[in-house]
Amino acid sequence: MTILVCEDEEVMLTSLEFRLKKQGFNVILAADGKIALEQIKNHSIDLVVADIMMPHITGIELVQYIRQEMKSTLPVIIISNLEDDEIILDAFKKGATDFISKPFKPTELVVRIKKIFQDDSLPK
Repeated sequence: MTILVCEDEEVMLTSLEFRLKKQGFNVILAADGKIALEQIKNHSIDLVVADIMMPHITGIELVQYIRQEMKSTLPVIIISNLEDDEIILDAFKKGATDFISKPFKPTELVVRIKKIFQDDSLPK
């Protein structure tokens, strides 16, 4: 299973990459929304984890593109340190699958990913 992690904070990006690889996932990284879009177009991605505030293209704009332009049901988990209910609601309206607030434990993200798929074929 391949997960695209879109995060502009290098420490967070590296931490998520480490944790997800340790869980057996293939991980593709993107430091901004524009790179994330290119990765989605060029790779077979099973799930996207995207920060809401990224350079060039935001996480919400990424969700919008995946749902409207690509007509895809690709699961997208939005992560953010924002606690604005309107922004969270907007992310879900645009088609986000889940939302997780920073700071969070990487283990929580892994649990949410596994819950989305609820599949025994996922890495343990």
